[in-house]
Amino acid sequence: MKEVKNPRRPMIYYYLIILAIILVFNMIGMPALQKQAIKDVDYSTFMKATENKQIDKVEVQSNKIVYTLKEDETVYETGLMNDPGLTDRLYKSGATFTTDIEKGRNGYVLASILGWVLPIIFFLWFGNYLSRKMMDRAGGGGGSMMFGAGKSNAKLYVQSTEGIHFDDVAGEDEAKENLMEIVEYLHNPDKYTSVGASMPKGVLLVGPPGTGKTMLAKAVAGEANVPFFSISGSEFVEMFVGMGASKVRNLFDQAKEKAPCIVFIDEIDAIGKKRDNQLSTNDEREQTLNQLLTEMDGFESNSGVMILAATNRPESLDPALLRPGRFDRRVPVELPDLQGREAILKVHARKVKLADDVDFHTVARMASGASGAELANIVNEAALRAVRGGRQTVTESDLEESIEVVIAGYQKKNAILSDEEKRTVAYHEIGHALVAALQSNSAPVQKITIIPRTSGALGYTLQVDEGDKYLLSKEEIENKIATFTAGRAAEEVKFGRITTGASNDIEQATRLARAMITRYGMSDDFDMVALETVNNQYLGGDTSLACSAATQDLIDQKVVDLVREQHQKARALLEANRDKLDELSQFLYEKETITGEEFMEILNRDSAVSEQ
Repeated sequence: MKEVKNPRRPMIYYYLIILAIILVFNMIGMPALQKQAIKDVDYSTFMKATENKQIDKVEVQSNKIVYTLKEDETVYETGLMNDPGLTDRLYKSGATFTTDIEKGRNGYVLASILGWVLPIIFFLWFGNYLSRKMMDRAGGGGGSMMFGAGKSNAKLYVQSTEGIHFDDVAGEDEAKENLMEIVEYLHNPDKYTSVGASMPKGVLLVGPPGTGKTMLAKAVAGEANVPFFSISGSEFVEMFVGMGASKVRNLFDQAKEKAPCIVFIDEIDAIGKKRDNQLSTNDEREQTLNQLLTEMDGFESNSGVMILAATNRPESLDPALLRPGRFDRRVPVELPDLQGREAILKVHARKVKLADDVDFHTVARMASGASGAELANIVNEAALRAVRGGRQTVTESDLEESIEVVIAGYQKKNAILSDEEKRTVAYHEIGHALVAALQSNSAPVQKITIIPRTSGALGYTLQVDEGDKYLLSKEEIENKIATFTAGRAAEEVKFGRITTGASNDIEQATRLARAMITRYGMSDDFDMVALETVNNQYLGGDTSLACSAATQDLIDQKVVDLVREQHQKARALLEANRDKLDELSQFLYEKETITGEEFMEILNRDSAVSEQ
């Protein structure tokens, strides 16, 4: 069993404890020390000393008299009595009136040292010690700075034979082939230097989230069996200017001591963004970037230190960071294709018990567009579903259902549609499926359901291509738009009214229609003119128009015309096949979920259908 460690408390927790101890000591301990340095006497003793002219210094306070004797460092204290002639007698005895007897005594000085000076020194020493210990636990080394502010937080992993290897990373064969050279270089650098070749100083892994960039970096370290430093780009960003640059220096000093090794900087765009002359420029970020550029450019070709970095925003990085000599090799880590998805599923399926009926090819086709992280989640969801069903093995139906969970969420057990709503959803989904089946070049229907999901969908139609498609013709995109509009068209044909159920269909149809006109050059009016640019292609691909206001108005009109045309085509197809629309909708209404085979069997029997 793994040891469960208590969470590490922040440094401010220990500082507050020390501060509380100082305050308590000054409230209780200091008065006690001061009191121990005073000798109480009665008033008659004080009067006798006055008459004998023995008093050296005297301090008359509101409620007591404090005095010292000649040739005696002891401080005496007596109560204050109603004695009108006291001041004259003290003056005649030669006593010196003062107000600092207590401040000048040894007890007060000792209490001040113990109460403030020593605690402050201990406070600073303890902070530096604690910071140094925390940095050592985090894998830091080298010289320490006050509170560890300038030390690197990089975590050091020394990969063993049981670590991550390339066999554990599937679906990225091209990326692994590129990175294999790094492994060979770390194993045998003479093989390259003898020819005069030098390896890249930095390798940048770019791709969408969840595609395995970090895992690939660890696999490189696992294959090379060398120390592996891992740190996030955001950990370099500090509140004080210069601390981030100090962390960069400290990190590279550690790496040089451990060479040959690999330094992996995740999300490097946090410190590597393009520099500009805006007033909002962050000086700390720029200094950190400048230090990183200097350190990378200062490496010798045989130093044995390889820099890997990952980002999903390569377009935002500074050009100086990407130039040859720094990050001069870019390795794309894209979403896996059909064969890659099948391989990734098999890798993650090693951890679960599978039934004999599992066909990973079918599951991979259904998971089109999924990343490696999503595929791992699909396998885990399937295993959880098997446990909930009381089974010891994971079946193909578990994997297929887990894909639907990732796409549309879990089934809503307590969502009860009215009879009218249920029938409307059935016609809506059959409208999608029927128009898709009646058009050529459309993906086959895999499943249709009207069971509500936690994502908000009241039903959905799942279409699965036989393989991955990298190019779409104009006709295929128009068919997709017609399929999106077919749900609303079915409601119009059957009920003569429309509902809010087509909101997501409208968004997707509009997005495709706009892309045809502004990005794909599929409009006769604009020919091959780019009117829209894509930003952050790996993070959703937001777009921005690059045209005049008048052109934007024309684009909007063309989008409306295109969607309207496909909507009318879908409605015409459904009206021409009204009998099949009613028959299939009634069948779905009764069963709630039907497969693609059941759908095609009903569609093809009895009578011919009118195709587009």
